[in-house]
Amino acid sequence: MIDWLSQLWASITLGQMLIGVALFLGSLALSFGAIAIVMIKIPANYFSTHYKHDFLPGSPFIVRWGAVIGKNILGVLLILLGLALSLPGVPGQGILTILLGLIMLDIPGKRPLEARIIQRPAVLSAINNLRARYAKPPLDVD
Repeated sequence: MIDWLSQLWASITLGQMLIGVALFLGSLALSFGAIAIVMIKIPANYFSTHYKHDFLPGSPFIVRWGAVIGKNILGVLLILLGLALSLPGVPGQGILTILLGLIMLDIPGKRPLEARIIQRPAVLSAINNLRARYAKPPLDVD
């Protein structure tokens, strides 16, 4: 087993390693950017139990359902990325990425899970600090 790993490590070139690092850093920056944009743009009462939202109101049926399917696929991909970022030794905001993916999904029972994540003091504080930087009100969490 160790022999196989040493052969694999020896076969990796500097170029391959740099490409891997660049892909990692690019995906990390993309994840941070997406999280920041959504957390800034999200309504302050999104996590309130009184919040009701209709996705793309007034749009044709085909456009609405195509967007809903695309949004759900992106949500699943973000949750998988968040799980990977939550692993020990992998830098990144795994919990916030999972939250972003959950926000995008249309599944029953997601609100309590979102609330459990957002009510963590470190997560709520980080999001409210980011929102304050852009003159947005803090999130209203029931």
